[in-house]
Amino acid sequence: MKHKPTSLDIAHLAGVSQSTVSRALNDSPLVNIATRKKVQEIAAQLNYQVDKNASNLRRQRSNTIALLLFEDPTSDDSLVNPFFLAMLGSITRACAAKGYDLLVSFQDLDSNWQAQYEDSHKADGLILLGYGDYRAYAGKLTQLRQQHTHVMRWGAPVAESPGISIGCDNVSGGQSIAAHLLSHGYRRFAFIGDIGDKAPEFQGRYEGFVTRLSPEATHIQLDAISTQDAGAAAAQRLMNGAAPLPDAIVCAADIIAVGVLATLHKAGIKVPDQVAVVGFDNIQVAALTTPSLTTVQQNTNQAGEKLVENLLLAINEQPTKDHLLPATLIVRQSCGCQV
Repeated sequence: MKHKPTSLDIAHLAGVSQSTVSRALNDSPLVNIATRKKVQEIAAQLNYQVDKNASNLRRQRSNTIALLLFEDPTSDDSLVNPFFLAMLGSITRACAAKGYDLLVSFQDLDSNWQAQYEDSHKADGLILLGYGDYRAYAGKLTQLRQQHTHVMRWGAPVAESPGISIGCDNVSGGQSIAAHLLSHGYRRFAFIGDIGDKAPEFQGRYEGFVTRLSPEATHIQLDAISTQDAGAAAAQRLMNGAAPLPDAIVCAADIIAVGVLATLHKAGIKVPDQVAVVGFDNIQVAALTTPSLTTVQQNTNQAGEKLVENLLLAINEQPTKDHLLPATLIVRQSCGCQV
């Protein structure tokens, strides 16, 4: 074959239509695996290269995904929750594996970010990262769906916007913490984390924790946003209270637990000898605290892959559904019951 190979050549040799060739080369599940493999093998033999610019022009696509990071209050100047730094890497790798560029943008929740990307062909779809106050952007999610914008978010599934959420099974994560601590004799607990409507992830962790407690167990709950300073302030409130310290302090996020550990250490309270501390997220610093932090791990690699995989399904007008990824308890020194 002397001329530059085309998709028509592949279609002729494979005995399929040109549209089937296009779908097969894009790994569309609408084409069965055997046909996809046959088409891709023929394309490789012909040294066929997809003209991405022409393809994107026909489809009005940019071959780019926009990742929008929302401001989170932090103890430093980053305004990025440390948990999302690990997920950023996994999303970048997942996009590269699918041949997509990733546009990372830092967003103010008060801005008109929902109208700036797909409509202007900057990106084919959006991934939303950042806890913040869910109530502050819930209405914008509805607007995105009304605009038929392709969007996927990390977080707890919400009834108002089905099929766009990849999240952790926060309830089972909270249950695993309660079961582990109860099995090692802990009975009096404090849960630190905001469990209002603006934090559905924290709500799930709290719900799982309290529903797994035994009848003889007691607990109190203190609000705190996801920052080290908030954790420190909550720990101080516990120490200033009339009641004795609980047996264990369960924090809705590791970054809260870091503040709790620092405050207890400063007050001369030994962890885990006098009180155990548990977090949630398994951010990098959790293994480096003194003592190292017992926590619940969210699989950031799988999270990134699922976010990209499901967004590409939506971009290709295929059905998507919410996914909850498993939560895994990581037992370290801070609860005094390593296994």
